[in-house]
Amino acid sequence: MQFDLDYTLALFPILFRYLGTTMEMALLGFVLALIIAGTLAVIRTFELPGLNALARLFISFFRGTPLLVQLFLLYYGLPQIFPVFIGMNAFTAAVVGLTLHFAAYMAESIRAAILGIHKSQMEAAMSIGMTRGQAMKRIILPQAARIATPSLMNYFIDMIKSTSLAFTLGVAEIMATAQKEASSSFKFFESFIAVALIYWAVVVFFTHLQGRLERRLNAAY
Repeated sequence: MQFDLDYTLALFPILFRYLGTTMEMALLGFVLALIIAGTLAVIRTFELPGLNALARLFISFFRGTPLLVQLFLLYYGLPQIFPVFIGMNAFTAAVVGLTLHFAAYMAESIRAAILGIHKSQMEAAMSIGMTRGQAMKRIILPQAARIATPSLMNYFIDMIKSTSLAFTLGVAEIMATAQKEASSSFKFFESFIAVALIYWAVVVFFTHLQGRLERRLNAAY
């Protein structure tokens, strides 16, 4: 059998119709993960009593188990134990799974960035009357954001690629569409090379944006 270029080219418009679903999952998951990760990082940095142990447990579990297993637990497992989750659709389960999984990794990156700011800056801020919270908001976190940006952007790119696992839950995104087209035409190589090229193009685009963002943040340094 020969490679069918015409079939591959004809497949791109079909796949592009579902690219929005893929990006919506990635963007929603990233924003929510960033909020959770920031909270976890602050808890871990200041070792808040009680909450620190829960944060460590959360990070350990979601970093220590595969994303696919976590997605299955959320979508198929939880409804069996907690009936309130029966109405959760596949898209929501995929976003929640991506959020929790990457929040665990991002929390450690943000915590490392915070710890990378010399403690003398916190001491200087508090010496002029700032509270610890004010010092974090006005001095520490803005600097930590610059340090954490490269790793956080890498996690976002990884999240885009990880959305491909959502097809196992039945989410109609580009990977699920490629799988459907391949199954109906038996042109597996053509279908999967098309979806691979789309993922590659998206990653190259965001990698370019990442480079520009890093140069802008580092301009003052």
